[in-house]
Parts: sequence; C-alpha cells; structure tokens
Amino acid sequence: MAYTATIEEEENKEIAKRYKDMLSATYQTLSKKDKELIRKAFEVAVDAHKNQRRKTGEPYIYHPVAVADIVANEIGLGATSIACALLHDVVEDSDAYTFEDIERLFGETVARIVNGLTKISRLSKDQEASIQAENFRKMLLTLNDDVRVILIKIADRLHNMQTMDAMPLHKQLRISSETLYIYAPLAHRLGLYNIKTELEDLGLKYTEPEVYNDILAKIKESKEQQNRYIEEFSNYIKKALDKEKLGYE
Repeated sequence: MAYTATIEEEENKEIAKRYKDMLSATYQTLSKKDKELIRKAFEVAVDAHKNQRRKTGEPYIYHPVAVADIVANEIGLGATSIACALLHDVVEDSDAYTFEDIERLFGETVARIVNGLTKISRLSKDQEASIQAENFRKMLLTLNDDVRVILIKIADRLHNMQTMDAMPLHKQLRISSETLYIYAPLAHRLGLYNIKTELEDLGLKYTEPEVYNDILAKIKESKEQQNRYIEEFSNYIKKALDKEKLGYE
C-alpha cells in the first residue's frame, strides 16, 4: 500500500510539473481569466482521466497536457485552444462528462471545439485507407467552422506519433499512413512547417523503418564528419593565434 501511494505521489508531482512547464512560456501573457479557464480545464481533464493509462503505462493525463503544450508553445494558440487541448479526450474517452457538461462548465465556444475534435476522432477510428479521402474532405470542411479544431487535432496527432512505440504494429502502420496522407499535408497547408516535417519523419519511421534508419545513420555520419572538420579547423586557428601570441577565449 505504501509503495502504491509513493507511485501515486510521484506521478502527481510529475503531472503538476508538466502542467507548469506547459504554461511557463505563456503564463505572463495570460490574463487572470485565461489562467482560470486553463486551470479549470486541467482539473476537469485530471478528474476525467484519473483511472486511465496510456499504452505506455503512463497516466493518461500526460497526453492532453502534452497536446496543450504543443498548442501553446509550438503553434502559439491562446487560452481557449489550450483549454480545448486539455479537454479534447474528456468526452470521447471517459464517461465522466458529456458535451452538455462541457458547455455548462466552459461555454459554447469550448464545447463546439471539443465536439469538433471528437467528431474527427470518431471519423478516423478503425478506418481503412480507402476511406481516408472522404475523411480528409470532412476534416477540411471543419476549417470553415473553426480552424482551431484542425490545429489542435494536428497537435494531438503529433504527440500520438511521438509516443506510438507501445502500440501494435498494425495500428502503427494505419496511424502512420493516415498521418502521411492527411495530417502532414494539412500542417503544410496551415504553415506549420516544423510540425509537418516531424510528422513526415515519424510516419517514415513506421511505414519504411529501413529507409528511416538508413537516413538516421547518414545524418549521424554527416554530423560526426562536420564535428571533426570544426575541431580540425579550430585547432588550426588556435595554433595560428598561439604562433602570433594573440590572446583568445
């Protein structure tokens, strides 16, 4: 019992740390109302996911906090989007809250965005590649409603791709194929070029692992060659400066 309590305490500390880190870069720019909104969303998400774990064995709440971090610090969205990122799986993956609860607690805008995110999740679950074109079309249609739905969904997909090693191979392949076909092009269209590149790299990792590993090896080899060149050049400059008895740091 004491051991279990210790694990829970450590996990709670880690959850609090991740939440704090997520807000660290934007905290000073947020109004009191914004901070209250985000904190409330965090508390609801913690409550909704308190008994859930990811395939990795980690507390599920790590995922929405990570998605909120991408939304806040990589995409640069505001308090409403951060709150929606924290809440994006509350209705879909738990029985604790309904859309009506979300609207009552957070208002119509947050509820509408969370509803859009849930609809996209339901579209993509267990679908074959032949349905992906229609999936893509429906996602694009939601852009006319609120582009934040797509931006948060891209952040969600990025974190899922970053943490997919514990999934069965067939799911890795399906999700990676969908990512390369739908999410990477969407990220490019929306100007999220760094995220687009990472999605493509991670997609390649699972769909073409030999190609991916070969590229990594070549990058590592190139980096090592670059470091050797820099070291040789630096030594040459140091010797020249020493010869002229010139000081340097």
